[in-house]
Amino acid sequence: MGSTDNAIERRAITRGPRARRLAGRIGPGVLLGALGILGFSFSFPATRLAVADLDPWLVAFGRATIAAVLASVYLRATRAPRPGRADLKSLAIVAAGVVVGFPLLTSLALRGETAAHGAVVIAFLPAATAVAAVLRAGERPSRRFWLASAAGLLAVLAFVAGSAGAQLSGSGPEPADLLLLAGTALCAVGYAEGGALSRGLGAAPTICWALVLSAPVTASVAIAAAATTGLHAAPTAWLGFAYVSAISMFLAFFAWYAGLARGGVARVGQIQLAQPVLTLGWAALLLKEPVGPLTVLTALAVLASVAATQRAR
Repeated sequence: MGSTDNAIERRAITRGPRARRLAGRIGPGVLLGALGILGFSFSFPATRLAVADLDPWLVAFGRATIAAVLASVYLRATRAPRPGRADLKSLAIVAAGVVVGFPLLTSLALRGETAAHGAVVIAFLPAATAVAAVLRAGERPSRRFWLASAAGLLAVLAFVAGSAGAQLSGSGPEPADLLLLAGTALCAVGYAEGGALSRGLGAAPTICWALVLSAPVTASVAIAAAATTGLHAAPTAWLGFAYVSAISMFLAFFAWYAGLARGGVARVGQIQLAQPVLTLGWAALLLKEPVGPLTVLTALAVLASVAATQRAR
């Protein structure tokens, strides 16, 4: 019996490093990042529902205000420590990117564009996040990482362009496209900065403090927008607003920033390649559109690309 136990122990020791390497490839960071992206994937359809009846300024700043209330409750309940003076600059960057910039610019763009069209543009977000990770988080992805990321990006662009009938070349970019591109750039910087800050401050406190510190501005604009445009909207618009407030602007960031902090901003950020596919899937469900075999093939290609980025050092 003793020799059997010793053999099992030796095998466990021998397999330990390999098991740890495998766990590092698909570990908590990747799983948390995937959970965050699942929450984000319904943001564009929900925003489309909200801005159908509500003013985009109200949607953008109102969602941040509601999320700030939830954040203050969380911070008080958990007795989270206040951020240090050195953290304030990073929190300001996070707030500018993901609390104000991306919600406002996408809300304005989606007032006249579809969620599917928006999905074409945000397909650039993983690559932009990787670049921001190099500039802001000090990460250095490998060449293999960039090649896998580019392959996934091309697969997503081909899919959403074919599915949505989007014209990626023509007379020039529309104003909505410029808004989406600017929002994507700001979001990437906010992701990279928040992911790096979460390593020390924590994922949930990072987004919560960014929301709370932004509340005087976001609440003022939201109140002014509500007073100017009114609050008359269909139930579906309020449901969309509730989703982007509680999930897109709050809970999804808990998992997302935790994933970025644990697995690396550039590496986990590539999971965003699945977001446009998921977004089109939600849009298909809402519009009762069939999902063809191209969707399945592209999903497999995206998963292969994500798996390759996770294996790359």
